[in-house]
Amino acid sequence: MPRKFNSPPVVAAIALERLPRVKERTCLSRSEIYRRIATGDFPTPVKLGERASAWAAHEVSAWIAARIVARNEAHSE
Repeated sequence: MPRKFNSPPVVAAIALERLPRVKERTCLSRSEIYRRIATGDFPTPVKLGERASAWAAHEVSAWIAARIVARNEAHSE
């Protein structure tokens, strides 16, 4: 009998990005990324293994988009 996994269905491919790519996309340093994770102002990484983590690319993109929206709202006031 095949083993069944209780995982949600995959709707679309989810890309993961390692720290160097996240730093490049956000222009933030490693320490600033982890500082913002600690304060809840940045997406938390996905553990890939004991010593490996990555971020969901769509979550990083959403974080970047939110920064742009906040900037636009600040300038429109």
